[in-house]
Amino acid sequence: MRRPIIAGNWKMNNTKAQTYALLNDLVPLVADAEAEVVICVPYTSIWAAGEAIKGTNIHLGAENVHWAEKGAFTGEISADMLLEQGVEYVIIGHSERRQYFGETDETVNKRVLTALAKGLKPIICVGETLEEREGGKVEEVLVRQTTEALKGVDKDQLDKIVIAYEPVWAIGTGKTATAQDANDTIAIIRNTIAKLYCPKCAEEKVRIQYGGSMNPKNAKELMAMPQIDGGLIGGASLKAVDFSQVVKYNG
Repeated sequence: MRRPIIAGNWKMNNTKAQTYALLNDLVPLVADAEAEVVICVPYTSIWAAGEAIKGTNIHLGAENVHWAEKGAFTGEISADMLLEQGVEYVIIGHSERRQYFGETDETVNKRVLTALAKGLKPIICVGETLEEREGGKVEEVLVRQTTEALKGVDKDQLDKIVIAYEPVWAIGTGKTATAQDANDTIAIIRNTIAKLYCPKCAEEKVRIQYGGSMNPKNAKELMAMPQIDGGLIGGASLKAVDFSQVVKYNG
């Protein structure tokens, strides 16, 4: 059984004080959650978040990582820096990174390989734009992004990986794929992994999240789908009650 995983992506939100306040509210709300709970926070909030969730069932994540161990990469952060702060998960290849900051399939792969080598667990984002969707290129895009992201990844590393299907047209827009459509599209990603590795690997090792505006109203329906193992939550993760309702989607 693939354990459900609900991860919050705070993006560029929350000061240190706001981080403490949000997590102090969230911790008791998700204490008995069946799903694995992750919060991925800005670099400046990592230490505070780690302190706030110490001894709880919430796992700590970052929003990006560089592939180099150190060097002249102004504004970047290394895996060792994240590990020193207690980070376990890291988002890689989010559509906003691809759209605004020049991330490519190649740099996503380099980050994934470094994260795995250092012991971090990547949450790898893939997804099509509205133009690609309307052009009938959904499968082509997802197969390419998934294949390129996993280049050089060994079969025995797959259980450390989470993939987040994020239809770019649904991020922050309030638009959401229907539950059935999200399930069918995620099946494309799982079938790709099955072809790259083995059917059992795809079915048992890799958890795949839906990341297109999952919220308290649609989480239960989406999570009922057999291919959907969780959610990468943006806006709803910034409110403790909303995020807890997604985490506890079964009521």
